[in-house]
Order: sequence, then structure tokens, then C-alpha cells
Amino acid sequence: MTVTTDSVRSALEVDKVESHLHPAGSFEVADHEAPTGREEIWRFTPLKRLKGLHADAEFMRSATSCTWNTPAGVRIEGVSGDEARSLRGISGLVPNTRWAARVLAEVPSSLLIDVPADTEVAEPIVVDLDGEDVSVTEAGHVAMRFGAHSKAIVVLNHTGSSTIAAVVEIAVGDGADVSVVSIQDWADDAVHLSHHQARVGRDATYKHAAISFGGDVVRMDANVTYDGPGGSAELLGLYFADAGQHIEHRIFADHNAPRTKSHAVYKGALQGEKAHTVWVGNVLIRKVAEGIETYEENRNLVLTDGCQADSIPNLEIETGEIEGAGHASATARFDDEQLFYLQSRGISEQEAQRLVVHGFFNDLIRQVGVPSIEDRLMKTVEAELAKNVLREDAS
Repeated sequence: MTVTTDSVRSALEVDKVESHLHPAGSFEVADHEAPTGREEIWRFTPLKRLKGLHADAEFMRSATSCTWNTPAGVRIEGVSGDEARSLRGISGLVPNTRWAARVLAEVPSSLLIDVPADTEVAEPIVVDLDGEDVSVTEAGHVAMRFGAHSKAIVVLNHTGSSTIAAVVEIAVGDGADVSVVSIQDWADDAVHLSHHQARVGRDATYKHAAISFGGDVVRMDANVTYDGPGGSAELLGLYFADAGQHIEHRIFADHNAPRTKSHAVYKGALQGEKAHTVWVGNVLIRKVAEGIETYEENRNLVLTDGCQADSIPNLEIETGEIEGAGHASATARFDDEQLFYLQSRGISEQEAQRLVVHGFFNDLIRQVGVPSIEDRLMKTVEAELAKNVLREDAS
């Protein structure tokens, strides 16, 4: 699969995206105005806390260290010059925000993860990004290229203190089987603005898991388009917001080919004063996308007073010749019947709440598909609960 910036531009002239949540894109920074917060795609985001990343903050030297393992047969390295420029848009991304256009135009290098065709990578590719200076506003570009019929798992692990805007592009070749797991386990002061864009080849399988616990403000877009019939995308998300945190996840499945599939499940929990989560899901089913299947779901569990969870699923359908399309959204506090059942068996109220939260997340965690990550997430959920539920139990 070969994608160039020129080919993407040409395709858009023929088949423009008609979506109210995804305005027309452009590689030219000047074509994008800095957001004011009144725009539909920015109305939930606390712009003043982004430190200018969304607009014109200077992209300074990198203050985030980047290390990785290199399994046999895989090329992973930082590239610059013509090679870096050739990677811009390999996912079909045409930026519809000023900040993403700036990243593609201004960042001189890219981290390339290249898995050749017919290669099955035996172990997860793990990229550790550790922020070292939150006062430095910086940007990065990651390009993942998976050849036809390859199989691999990539984990992006974000820790430390950073103020970063990042574009991650993923090109999944025909018949490939790819999982990308992005963990936002930042320190409490981090600011992370990111856009993940994937293009899924014919009969390929793609899984994306977005997991957000840390950070002051985290906003991530996880988008997918298709490069032929038969492609399948599974979009998973898990987040846990504490007092004062803003965690925002947005997904966009653009069904631009027939007989494609998308399935999105995001779950979140909130605790503490002014904890705020946002989930915006959108699926566009184009006229050519006959025989597709799609479903999007968001569930939020509110653990304490003073929290706010915004959940907005959207479906935009341009053809009736589909196999199925639907969405669901729910935000609620603890289920009284579940708590009563557990307490009637001698379990304390706080311990019952703990068990309910673990049950709420457990099925989704097990879908991540990386045992070491799954165990880590269960421990992280326990640590988050210790900040409120378990602490109250101990008192």
C-alpha cells in the first residue's frame, strides 16, 4: 500500500468527508484558524489549560525521552529529511486542526516503526516516552507501517511530566493483524494533545486501545478509515479521572469502503471534585459503504459527587444497504441492586463498590490482548480506587 500526500489530496477532491464533527482538512497551517472554544469539536476542551498547544505555542527542543525494544525483523528508528517527509499522511490523514497541521509541517523528524510484509512479531514492540520537563512545549510524529499479512502489537507508554502535541499515523497493509495500545499514565501536571489516525487495508484487522489515567489534560482523537473491502477495526478505551482532571477521547470511524466493520467500546470512571471526562463517538457510513457493520458504546461510572461525564455518540448514514449500525451511551452511579446483593453477604459498602468497579472494567481490560498490560491496568484501577473508595473504607 503506497500513500502519498498528493494522492490523499487528490482523493479528497473526489470524495470529500461530509461530517459535521470532522471539517474539511488541509496540510496548510494557514488554512486553520486557532480554535476559540466555540467550535463544535472544541467546545468541551479547556483551551486555557493546553498551554497553547492547540494554537501557536512554540515547539521547542524535545524534553521527552524515547526508548524502545527492537524485535527481530522490525525496523525502528528516528528518521528525518526526505524520508520523514514521505511518511506524512501515510495513514490518509489530512489535518482538520491547526495543531495537527503544525506538527506535520514543523516537526523535522519522525519515529518510524516498520514491520515488513508477512512478518509475525513474536513480542510486543514497546515504546517508552518519559516526559522530563512540563514547562517545555513540544511536538512529535510517529509513523507505523505494517506490510501485507504482517502481525504485530505496538505499545506506546507515556509517563512523566510533559506538554506535548503528537500525531501518530498507522498504515495497516492488506490482510495484516495489528494492535496499537496507547497508555497515558502521565504525572499529574502533564498536558497531552494527540491524534491517532489509521488506514486499514483490505481484509485487515486493526485494534486500537486508548488507556488514560494520568495527566492534567489529555485529549486524544482515534480515527480510522479503510483502504478496501473487508477491513475490521476495534476501538477500545479505558479512562479514570480524578479531581480536577480533564480526559477527553474522540473516535471517528469513516466507512469509506464496502463490507467493513467497526466496533468501539469505551469505559470510564470519575471521582473527585471537578473530574471531567468527555467521549465523542462518530461513525460516518458513506454511500459506497454497503454491507458494513458498526457499533459504538460508551459507559461511565460516577464514583463521587462533583464529577461531570459528557458522552455523545453519533451516526451519520448515507446508505441504507448495511448489515447493522447502532450506538449506546450511559452514565450512572453505583447500581443499588448490585451493592445490596454484595452487602447482604456481609461485604462492606466500600468493598462492594470496589468489586463493582473491578467488574465494570474487567471485561474491557481482558480485551487489550497483552497479559502484562492487563495485569498493570488492574493494579492501576486498584491504585485509583485507593484515592477515594478504599481510603474511605480505611477511615
